[in-house]
Amino acid sequence: MNIFLNPGHSPNGNPDPGACNLSLNLRECDIALSIGNKIRNLLLQNNYDVRLLQSNNLCGESPSQPNITYAANSWPADIFVSIHCNSFNSKARGSETLIYPDSTKGLYLANNIQSNLITAIQSVDTTFPNRGVKPRSDLAVLRYTNMPAVLIELGFIDQKNDAAILTNFQDTLAQAINSGINKYKV
Repeated sequence: MNIFLNPGHSPNGNPDPGACNLSLNLRECDIALSIGNKIRNLLLQNNYDVRLLQSNNLCGESPSQPNITYAANSWPADIFVSIHCNSFNSKARGSETLIYPDSTKGLYLANNIQSNLITAIQSVDTTFPNRGVKPRSDLAVLRYTNMPAVLIELGFIDQKNDAAILTNFQDTLAQAINSGINKYKV
């Protein structure tokens, strides 16, 4: 199976680091890339073909960076996994996985990943909320990819408990996503 991993936002945060937690000096682009690399290594150990590309150019709007959806579609990937951190008001918490509406295979993949992710995180923080699987038609990486695609919001970077999970339990997060992908059958 060909698996395309897309850690969210721009490499090195230029021009777009994604969500930030300035008090802890955390940037979404760095956390997403670190966890993405850990997921890639686990998937490679399971003999999957894996490509990882971090770029702010989701579908050709920023020609100075690689085009994410074009790269995934032309490979061709069997599944697409975009890795992100959420941000809101420093109080919101939890993980959610987003899919394109009416994508049956995307929903199956998302449910596998979300279930594994929540089980893993709640083993270290029993209060961590499951925000579920949600349809989103406005996200380019879900809308313009030709394969089942998910966008994982691992937790809220601006909330102290979630930020601690995002920084201190990256191996746990990566293993949970790897397990969710392993349960998925094309």
